[in-house]
Amino acid sequence: MTTVQQLIAEARPQIEGLDVAAMAAELKRPGVVLVDVREPDERAQHGTIPGAMAAPRGMLEFYADPSTPYHKKELDPKARILLFCAAGSRSALAGATLHRMGFENVAHLEGGFKAWAEAGHEVAPVQR
Repeated sequence: MTTVQQLIAEARPQIEGLDVAAMAAELKRPGVVLVDVREPDERAQHGTIPGAMAAPRGMLEFYADPSTPYHKKELDPKARILLFCAAGSRSALAGATLHRMGFENVAHLEGGFKAWAEAGHEVAPVQR
């Protein structure tokens, strides 16, 4: 059986990892799509990075695929997509999946939302 840690280790080389400073710099660029892959209860409890669209890990592929009724037009395969989760593991898996789906300009936040908040960057509240 393949473990989740093995899956994460396989995913990481497929996707660019950004530290908090690099993520903050990227967010100043026009056209960047910031995606929070955490679950709704996590977002409600801890907040999110301002400007992030919610795409829980379990729905991301459906949101990214234009052939589904759940497709989100913001998830354009040509756009710069920046992903984050709580600590950086789910976003690595999500990035590898998007890469497999044809998204070529994807990166994720190493250390996740936890690292972002601990670095003192702005956090936006999320309504339940």
